[in-house]
Amino acid sequence: MLKTIIEASQNFCIHQIRVSPILEDTLHKEKTLIAYIDLDADDGKKYRAYIASSTAFMQRVSKLFLEEDESDEETLIDMTLETANLIIGSAKVIAEEANKNPYTIGTPHFEKYDIFDLILMKQS
Repeated sequence: MLKTIIEASQNFCIHQIRVSPILEDTLHKEKTLIAYIDLDADDGKKYRAYIASSTAFMQRVSKLFLEEDESDEETLIDMTLETANLIIGSAKVIAEEANKNPYTIGTPHFEKYDIFDLILMKQS
């Protein structure tokens, strides 16, 4: 599942934003816009996918989709939710096409604008 989300994120950056993404496995200590979407996998497990982005990145998305040079906080939050929906929706399609534990997705929710400090818990 994580591989499909990474692939969808990379596709979004390349095909929508026209930038080459850099994949990192570290958490940055800067404030980010954070949204999540709950996923229900066909194997019966439930997951939560988080999308976090800088305000500069989300402003770039807003400029692309809304043609706004300076978006207000509410618009950046809305664009964060829409970006999460686009990326996770694309990952869902990738998973379905590959028949790799397909899943359904819920509605995106805005978590916060802050440092990504959410505790990641492994399900047993």
